[in-house]
Amino acid sequence: MVAPNSSALWNALKGIVCVYKPPETSVRKLRTQLILKICASLNEADENQFYRPFKPYTSSTTELIQKSVDRSIDLKEHPLVYGPKFDELDLPVSWSNYLGWNTSGVLLFGLRSGTQFAKYIRENRSTRAYRIKGVFGQATDNGFKNGKVIERSTWRHIKHFQFDRILSSMQAAHQKKMFEMCGVDMQSQLAYELAAQGPIRPVNSKIPIVYGIKCVEYEGPGFTLEIQCINEYESYLVELIQEIGIRLHSTAHCTGIKCIRHSYFTLDHALLSKHWDINNVLKNLNMCNSILEENEHVLKQKSIALR
Repeated sequence: MVAPNSSALWNALKGIVCVYKPPETSVRKLRTQLILKICASLNEADENQFYRPFKPYTSSTTELIQKSVDRSIDLKEHPLVYGPKFDELDLPVSWSNYLGWNTSGVLLFGLRSGTQFAKYIRENRSTRAYRIKGVFGQATDNGFKNGKVIERSTWRHIKHFQFDRILSSMQAAHQKKMFEMCGVDMQSQLAYELAAQGPIRPVNSKIPIVYGIKCVEYEGPGFTLEIQCINEYESYLVELIQEIGIRLHSTAHCTGIKCIRHSYFTLDHALLSKHWDINNVLKNLNMCNSILEENEHVLKQKSIALR
C-alpha cells in the first residue's frame, strides 16, 4: 500500500474537526497546538516521500552510511533545500464555539474551507449542554474553586426536593423570558406552534437563555447540574451557581464546567490532544463532515429567531 503524499493529505484537510479542550487552557493556545501538530505531520510525510528504503553497506574502507535519494525527483524541491513545506500560517483554522479558561469539553474547529462550516454552526447558534459541578457552603471572590474564600455558610438544611424546586422555577423563568421577548402569550396557540418548531433563539446573541436545568447528582455539599442553554459564557454559568446558592439561603461556588454537547457533537466525537496526528485528524474530520451533512436540513429548520 502506497502512503499518500503530503499534497494529497493537505487537499483532504477541509471541514470540521471536534477536539477535547482540557481546563486551564485557552482556546487560542489549543488552536496553535493543533495547527503545529498538523503541519509537523504534513512535513514529516513530505520528507518521507523523498527517500527510498535502503540497506547499509560496508567495504574494506570506512564509508558513511547514506540514505539513497530518489533520482527522479528534482533536488531543488528537497525539504533539506527549501525547508519545511507547510507552515502554521498556511493553515487557516477558526473555532465555532468558545470555551472559557476553566471550561473543558467539546470544541469545534474549522480547517481551511471548513472555516465556513464553523461560521455556519456559530451563526446557527445551536444549543449546548454542560455538566457543572458546585459546592454549597462557601463563596469565593471569583465564584470558582481557585478563588479566595470570602464567606462561609450552612448547607445541611438544603434538601434534594428544595433543590429541584428552585431549578424548576429558574427554568420556567427563562422560558417565560423567551416568549416575553417575542411578544407572545405563553398560553396562546402561537406559543405552542413556536415551541413545536424547535428552540426559540433570541436575535441578540449576547442574551443567555437556559432551556433546561436539572440536578443529576447531589451529595451535600457537592452537586452536579446538567444545563442546556444558548448564548452562554463561562462567567454566566459561574454566576448561575452563585445564584442557586443564594436562593437556597446558603452560598455556593463552581468547581468544574464541562461542555458535553455542542449541536450534534458530543464527548464521544472529541479527539484528545495526544491523538492529533494527521491520520486521526482526517478520520475525525470525515466523521464530523458526515454528521453535518446528515443533519444540515435539521439545523436550518431549527434556526428560529425572535423578531
